[in-house]
Amino acid sequence: MDLKAHIKSAHGISALNARLRQIVYGGNDGIVTTFAVVAGFAGAGAEGTAQIGAVAVILFGLANLFADAASMGLGEYLSSRAERDVYRKNRREEIRRFRTETVSERKEVLAILAEKGLSGSDARAFADQLEHHPELMADFMMLYEFGLSAPEDGEEVWNGLTTFISFLAFGVLPLLPFFFGVAEADALAVSAGSSLGALLLLGLLRAQATGERHLRCVVETLLVGLVCGAVAYVVGWVVMSG
Repeated sequence: MDLKAHIKSAHGISALNARLRQIVYGGNDGIVTTFAVVAGFAGAGAEGTAQIGAVAVILFGLANLFADAASMGLGEYLSSRAERDVYRKNRREEIRRFRTETVSERKEVLAILAEKGLSGSDARAFADQLEHHPELMADFMMLYEFGLSAPEDGEEVWNGLTTFISFLAFGVLPLLPFFFGVAEADALAVSAGSSLGALLLLGLLRAQATGERHLRCVVETLLVGLVCGAVAYVVGWVVMSG
């Protein structure tokens, strides 16, 4: 039996659940990054949008979108790979310590079990079994001493790709009115509406995957986007006013 596949199937762990952090992380940053370009030019007032035009907004927006998506995706890949390397290094150290410092490692296991409510003969029996299986002992210590679980092979590649694709898929939405030739006077409102819709979708995805209340997820996601968009707008206004 493929235990990992069984666990995912039996407990309803979908691809959305498994990649939720990267989807929310990449999608939220993609929306905010691109809308910040639009809001920044809008904050500069009519002069700013008139001087640059829709084509320039698209160029600036797409340049930011793809550069930041690549940066975020590669950053997530490197971060995940670093986490994997740290896990493997610490796990090897735990196996070494178990073989050279068996008594002290056994005391650590008993202390962890006592914290979990298992003590006395049951804890000692559990520790006895672990002593016969160094690999299992190492996994136990990694989880309960360091709070780390074993990463899957290739996980860092999928994490990076998910972040990259989510950034692009959500980040392009604030630029849609400029692609479709919406009048400059209405472009900011339409872009803001597209951004709010994207943030709403992101909040609903988060709620669906985590089981949290929909209202809470949506409000939190919208607030982050609104704050970042407002900051970009104010910066544009201050620069042009100065």
